[in-house]
Formats: sequence, C-alpha cells, structure tokens
Amino acid sequence: MRISALLGCGIVVLAGCGAMPVSGDVKAVDASQPGDSQVQVYAVAPREGAPPAEIVDGFLESMTSDDPAFATTRKYLSADARRTWRPGGGTTVLAQAPNRTGPLLHDGADRANQDKEATYTLTGEKVAEVDAQSSYRPLAPTDYSQTLHLVQEKVAEGKQEWRIDVVPDGLVLGQSDFKRLYRSVNKYFFAAGLTNGRSTLVADPVYVRNRTDPVTRMDTAAQTVRTLLAGPTDWLRPVVDSRFPEGTALRKGVTALAPDDQNVLRVRLNGKADRAGRSACRMMAAQVLYTLRDLTSARVERVELEGGKGSLCALDADDAAAFSADNGSDEADSPYFINDKGQVERILGATDGPGTPEPVTGPLGAGTVPMGSVGVARDEEQAAAVSAQGQSLYVSSLEAEGELAEPLVTSTAKKAADRLSPPSWDGRGDLWVADRDPAGPRLLRLAGGAGEPQQVRVPGLDGARIEALRMSADGVRIALLLTKDGRTTLNIGRVERRGSSVVPEISVEDLRQAAPQLTDVTAISWSGRSRLVVVGKEEGGVQQVRYVQADGSTSGSGALPGVNQVQSVAAADEELLPLMAETAGDGIVKLSPGDNWQTVLQQGTSLVYPG
Repeated sequence: MRISALLGCGIVVLAGCGAMPVSGDVKAVDASQPGDSQVQVYAVAPREGAPPAEIVDGFLESMTSDDPAFATTRKYLSADARRTWRPGGGTTVLAQAPNRTGPLLHDGADRANQDKEATYTLTGEKVAEVDAQSSYRPLAPTDYSQTLHLVQEKVAEGKQEWRIDVVPDGLVLGQSDFKRLYRSVNKYFFAAGLTNGRSTLVADPVYVRNRTDPVTRMDTAAQTVRTLLAGPTDWLRPVVDSRFPEGTALRKGVTALAPDDQNVLRVRLNGKADRAGRSACRMMAAQVLYTLRDLTSARVERVELEGGKGSLCALDADDAAAFSADNGSDEADSPYFINDKGQVERILGATDGPGTPEPVTGPLGAGTVPMGSVGVARDEEQAAAVSAQGQSLYVSSLEAEGELAEPLVTSTAKKAADRLSPPSWDGRGDLWVADRDPAGPRLLRLAGGAGEPQQVRVPGLDGARIEALRMSADGVRIALLLTKDGRTTLNIGRVERRGSSVVPEISVEDLRQAAPQLTDVTAISWSGRSRLVVVGKEEGGVQQVRYVQADGSTSGSGALPGVNQVQSVAAADEELLPLMAETAGDGIVKLSPGDNWQTVLQQGTSLVYPG
C-alpha cells in the first residue's frame, strides 16, 4: 500500500549520490518494523472496487505516512467523516501496529444490510498516549479496542465504493512507527517565582513531527516554536510562566525556521508580541534559544525576534546562560562519594582520567561521625550527609574547617532501612530528605539547608512509601522511588509553592509514573534538564541502566551498555560529563560519551554529583 525511500538517495538527481535503480525486485516494507528515521512513507489512495478489509488496512497504513494534510488518508473516509475527522486530536501508541478483526456478523434483520455496511474492530496493547498539546504520557500496558464502521457510498459516475463513516479522532500507531514519525523536544518556560533571586528556565518535553508536519506543513523547528508559543503543557502549567504575551504566534506564512550562515535565527511573530517590554522580550528570546538549541544542525548563537512592527530585541547565547537552571559551581564536574571509613571524598580528574579521591574540606571529610549517604549543594559550598545507620541528617560547610553541628533531622525508626533517605538539593538551594519511618513517614524540606524542617504534603502516595528522591535543578520537579506491594517504581511529581514566599506551603502534586515497564527500580539520577538515568528491571527481566525522559518516554539514547550489580548511579546536569555508577563487583565505574564502562575506584558508596 505504500513505497518507502531513503531521503539521502531520494534527491539523487540533484545530489548525485548514486544511480537511479532500473532493475531488481520490489520489496514490501512493514509499517511497524523498526527502521531508519529518514525513511519516508507515501500514502496510496484506495483502488477501485476495494473490499472493506482492504479499505481498513489502507486507512491504517496511510496514517503512518507523510501524507500532506492527510489528503490521501481522507479518501478512505466517507464524505461526512472526511470533514469531521481530526487527525491532530491526539495519538494512541500501541506496542505493535493495530490488529484488524472482522467483519462483525449481524443477526436477524441486520443480516440483510451486511452487503451495504460492515464493522471492523481494531485491537492491540496500548502503552502511551500523546494529547492535543503534544504531551506524552506512558501507560501500564492495557487492552485497546476501537471499532470502524463502513458503508457503501456513491462516488464518481454513480459507482458504489466502501468507505469508513465512523472513525475516532487522532492517530493510532505502533511504537516503531511513532518513533519514526515523531521526536521528543524540550520547550522552555520560567519557573514561577524567583530562584535565588533570578528567573530560571524549566524544560517541558513534548513530541513533534519529524521533518514536515502533515497538518501545519511546518518543519520541525517551526512546529517546536509553535508549541512553545501555545504555552506550557497542562501538567507543568501550575509552576511555570511564559513571557510571551497572550495570543503571540508565528507570523502567517512562517513554516520553516533555520539560522543563517552567521548562526543567527530570526523569528517573525505576529503583532501580539509588540506588547512585550524590553526585559520580557529578552526572556522570550531566551525561551526560543533554549528550545531550539538542540534541534538545528548548526548551533544557534543569537536569536532575533520581530513583531508586527519590526525588530523587537535580540539575545546572544552567552547572555542566555544567565537563565539556566543548572548554573552551579564553575568547577561542578567532579562526583562525590563516601569511603569505607564513612568520610566524604571528591573524585578529582574523573572526566579525563581514572580520577583521584580527595577528602572534602570540613568535618564531613574528617569523618568524626561516619556517614552513609551524602548530597552536595549545587554551588558546592555545603553538603548534607546522613549518618551510617540512617538516623541523623547533618549539614556542613565544604569551604571551612570546624566542628560538626548538631543534626537537623533525626529519625526514630527502629530499623536502619526505615530511617532517612539520601538527601538531595534543588537549584533554589533547598535541601530535601525523606524519613521512611513506618510510624510517621515524612517528606521534609530545609530552606537553604538550615533551620526547622518543613513537612511537604504528597497527596498522591496512595499508601506507597518514599524510598529515595532526587530534585531537579529547576526545583519544580521531584523524582521519587515509591514502594508499594513489594514493587518499587519511578514517579515524577510537580512541586507547588503557595502563600508566603518566606515560608510557603509546599506540596508535591499530580504524581505520574515514569518508566512503567520497569517493575523494580533501584536507583535514579537526573541527567540534564528533562532526562533521568534509571536502574531497574522489567517483569522477569535482568537489571538494566537506561535513559528516561521526564515525561516517561524512552529517551532516544535508549539503553546503556551493560554493567553488573549497579547499586547507585550519578549523572551531572552537564550531559557531557561521565555517567558514574557504584557496583557490587567492580566498585565505582564511569561511562564517558562514546566509551565503555571503566573502573575508577575499587571501593566507595553513595556516589553523587552536586545536587
């Protein structure tokens, strides 16, 4: 029903990359087979006299194509359905391409109409949904069932042809087709309120069409800016703001965006953008720059915005760095760990070589109290550590010697495994820790890593216990390992702050499960702005280390090279720094980009980067 062609040789006449084949067999390409993302699929119109089953199959095949405006796809529909079907109404992602069964046989009086109408059922295993905002949501595998109704309809010259007259809105795709047709991108908004006195950007992952979108006819960059101007997704909306005035959109006719030969990107907006002041305009430009920085083949060094009356403002990439949420220490490239004596050490030079351990400055490095886990503030001026038996949380300077202060949090649980979790710092300088005491479990926040701990509400726990946590650099998302009924899963929550800015009421809202395919997750770490490294097992499977997006989708980086018996994992905000892991057999190991795992130290626990 369709023909696939590689883009690279699809322009062979222009580029001369090879000769046009004139002989050889024609081979069918399965719609749902994994393949090169550069494969284009062209829809084929229904043939004259096609039976109902062929119409259904052709319609499903056509949905996986790059059909402009889905014009050919609509030819499988009746006149009424053709006008009302909305392919942009969302996407249902199945584990495999949908199965078609039917036709459904009728009894009694309906049997007489079986040569005039037919009903088919589409079935499969639903694993994810993408809504009209392009927001991805993974699902525990569930049964999918949907019906298509067909009728005989008059076409040209009075002929009767089978057409689909009842069809659900949106697309239904197998996983491999979805990954071929769509790609994950981050659009950026500002965290509500100030972080350490400055506005910081938060990544909001969405999926856009590879190459040209059939509905809008926009290229990938223009699609992404279009979703940015539409505002944040519903899940993130309560905790972020956009600096674009309401109603701002790309100027009519703008369907492609690309930097010029000076790496300057000019974005033409409608007249609504003219209402933005100078400061807000520069923040708008920062949103565009961060949103497009990983999309175009050439790095965008400068963004220039134009409104309805001409030039609005411009922003260079170097100036946009001030809005980054991961603005930590200039030397935040070294991981920390706890040695066999309970002392906190830093691994120097791990980026370029095997690394050299060195005790940190202050009482945590001296080891007056043996520690079991550690968390280092992103500015690397102080660290928090939990005692070896998990009972007490201490905070200490990493810049000055002195005595270890009294613990700020103490757990009264009887068992060490029920006491305090490893601590984590957010980009606002706040410290977070969970007390796992069955008699009184608590999620706690210490503003600035000091003072009285504040209990944080987590209304969506539903009886689950927090085993571990990791705060994002932007401070508006928290990754939680939750245990319930003997299973530990990864969940992402939204951190909401209400009331006074001095002592706000804080809660973790709208928990959603990420990586639902992993039934036993043992370790997590943020890796960049909207990606996590996850260690876990699938049902009946073996341990694996993989990247997962913050929306729960599988990262394009996919599974990582195998490493045995991983107990903890540490990734940096800067994705080019090595991924570190603590293993039971090989000690502390690292994975540099494009390399294999290498041993760094034979012993060490509680491995972390700042944060």
